[in-house]
Amino acid sequence: MKATLTVLRFAAALSLVGATVAATSVAAAQDAQDDPPSQRVPQTGQDADALRANLKTIKLPPGFRIDLYAVVPDARQIAIDPRNGEVIVGTTGSRVWRVIDRDKRHVADDVSALASSTPMKMPNGVCFAPDGELYVAEQNRVLAFPAAQTAANGKPDVVVQQGTLIPSKFESRGHSARVCRVGPDGKLYIALGQPWNVPPKDAWPELDRNGLGGIVRIDRDGRHREIVAHGVRNSVGLDFNPKDKTLWFTDNQVDMMGDDIPPGELNHVTQAGQHFGFPWYGGGHVRTNEYKDSTPPAGVVFPVVEYAAHAADLGMTFYTGRLFPAHYRGGIFAAEHGSWNRTTPIGARVVFTPLNDDGSVGPTEIFAQGWIAPDGKYTGRPVDVQALPDGSLLVSDDYAGALYRISYGSSK
Repeated sequence: MKATLTVLRFAAALSLVGATVAATSVAAAQDAQDDPPSQRVPQTGQDADALRANLKTIKLPPGFRIDLYAVVPDARQIAIDPRNGEVIVGTTGSRVWRVIDRDKRHVADDVSALASSTPMKMPNGVCFAPDGELYVAEQNRVLAFPAAQTAANGKPDVVVQQGTLIPSKFESRGHSARVCRVGPDGKLYIALGQPWNVPPKDAWPELDRNGLGGIVRIDRDGRHREIVAHGVRNSVGLDFNPKDKTLWFTDNQVDMMGDDIPPGELNHVTQAGQHFGFPWYGGGHVRTNEYKDSTPPAGVVFPVVEYAAHAADLGMTFYTGRLFPAHYRGGIFAAEHGSWNRTTPIGARVVFTPLNDDGSVGPTEIFAQGWIAPDGKYTGRPVDVQALPDGSLLVSDDYAGALYRISYGSSK
């Protein structure tokens, strides 16, 4: 199990456990329900204990605490059912996980595979519509689970057929983790990363025509596709501002340009069809070497926030809860996955950007950090952030294979 192997790495590094983490208990999984053992994830034992011990290194602002919510292998994008608070988690493997807190103790009782009989490929993007219909954006297909089907673990409907979300020739392991949201207009929004660090000039026109390196929207039945944002290298996080209903998204910058450039991005779409600079710009106002002699499109929209270079800003959310202090309400939390080739690692944290009444942003601040050990090795890598109905914040971690819950005050 990926989570077990991951826990072994960081537990050994931090001396959090004194013995080899045991293999997942088949008997425990079989006892949970009738699913095959591989379709359920035990929530007790040495894996969970090591994850909890690892959280002792995490630093938060005064008054906040972080706890293990669930052991979830390859935990990536988070979706929370608006009807009952049930948590769905996407992965870059072949599974989508259902995470259930039956007794409302703020910790998962059961983690099981959703629609385990349905083959999936990189089902990273998960999002709910207000009526409880769940959408799963795979690498090159989109599925929909009507509300009753999600609860019954039934067979999904196919909204976008395999091979038609993007041209199949552009399928790649890199930049293929889709994210989705159902917008205030009732349409399904999907971010489509393009497969290159910087695409060849002769490839870009076809990529752009198909919405790769951009964000598209479709009707919930898959029809009427249009491109909402162009010039987006690889967005793995988007959300709508609940106040004015506009779309915001993170974007990952170009690699191999140095440790400190270009910056990561938080962008704001104010009009459909806007261009956000890539591949002429590699992040912020930094021009790419490959396109520096070419004229950028007119009217390029530059980021509202420039994040630290190579911190790998992924999932984001507007905080609409009431549990956290007033400073955080209406602002933006974002998960930074962490750099992969920077000389000194950076990221592996959660950051917060306050939003002013006039829609402008305040300075970005570090909210949760400590997933980089003193030797520079990762002990966890945050991917997404989403608020539970009680206002606490879930953080997914695909490296450690976990969901964490951040709460405030006396609430646990």
